[in-house]
Amino acid sequence: MKDLMGKAVWDYFHNENPEDLQTETSISELDELPVDYLFRDFEEMNDIEQKALDAAQGKVLDIGAGAGSHALYLQNERNLDVLALDISPKSIEVCKLRGIKKAVCENMLDFSGETFDTVLLLMNGTGIFESLDKIDTYLKKLHTFLNDNGQILIDSTDILYMFDRDEDGGVYIPAGGYYGELDYVVHYKGESENPIKWLYLDFQTLKNAAENNGFTVEKVMQDEDAYLTRLTKK
Repeated sequence: MKDLMGKAVWDYFHNENPEDLQTETSISELDELPVDYLFRDFEEMNDIEQKALDAAQGKVLDIGAGAGSHALYLQNERNLDVLALDISPKSIEVCKLRGIKKAVCENMLDFSGETFDTVLLLMNGTGIFESLDKIDTYLKKLHTFLNDNGQILIDSTDILYMFDRDEDGGVYIPAGGYYGELDYVVHYKGESENPIKWLYLDFQTLKNAAENNGFTVEKVMQDEDAYLTRLTKK
């Protein structure tokens, strides 16, 4: 991993000629991702992010913390005990430089030893699951992170809207696999990461998988095709 996302976060924080990130997927063309988007404060975040941060309580694990904006808000404004977790070394360094007291660079599947009252996976948190055939692995791991009365707050988007429809409303979906399984590529300053697997889930598919792995599932809010879900231990 070249850690291009981390490089962009690092460059922006240190004002070292940052450029916009570029992203693309197997079903979408090149798109600009302004790096300052990763440094938004609470007022600039979308409704789903704000709802999740308002619902966070107790000891918090922020998975896929990125530049640390969610963790920083919970630590500084809500006075919560927060651990920021990300696989990007440079992003975690920036988290620490921004003042996050606990920040760890590690894959969530390798992280262990602590339990939490709230686990956050935001900005399409289901993406980290990679593919449907790995979702059980990730959900079982998430189950081990929770205290008895803990909660997981995770969001995703049903991307069915991105596919063509016929006159009768039927959707043309390419053969093979689940339509939310995508290849995701990041570009920055002329470099490209290798494609990674990224999973967008419709609510019912997430609900079925989570219930099969010992969770009770509650949809907290819907915002067009995106939604926020709370998972708790059965």
